[in-house]
Amino acid sequence: MEIVAYERDHLEAILALAEGVAFSTLVEDPERAHRALGGPGSVTLVALEDGEPIGFAHTITDGEIQAYLCRLLVSPEHQRRGIGRALVDESLARSGAIRIDLLTTEEGEPLYRSYRHERIPGYRIFPAEPADDG
Repeated sequence: MEIVAYERDHLEAILALAEGVAFSTLVEDPERAHRALGGPGSVTLVALEDGEPIGFAHTITDGEIQAYLCRLLVSPEHQRRGIGRALVDESLARSGAIRIDLLTTEEGEPLYRSYRHERIPGYRIFPAEPADDG
C-alpha cells in the first residue's frame, strides 16, 4: 500500500468507493467533488494497492495550527489493516497543522479514540431555509 497526493485520475475510483456508503454531497456532482478535493488549503491523499485506490482522506488546513478532516473512507474489504490510520497520520503530517478536528460516525469512533485526543462539542451549520412566500 502506498499513499499519494490526489490527482484527477483518482476521482472516478474515489466516487465509486463513496457511492452508497457515505458522502452523498461528494458523489452527486463529480466536478464539484474534484474542485473540493483539489481546492486551496486541501490535502487530499489516496491509498493505493497495486495502483488502485482503496481509500482516501480529504483534509483542509490553514497550514500552521488547524486542520479539519473532512472525509476518510477505506473500502470495506481493506478495513482493519491500518490504512485509515496511515491516511490520518499522513494527512496531519502533510497539512502543516499541529492538530486535526473532525466529526465521526459510531463506526469511526474506535480509530479516533485510539489517538491522543480531546473531545469537544461540535455543530454542522447549514444556511437558513428560504422563506416560503406562498
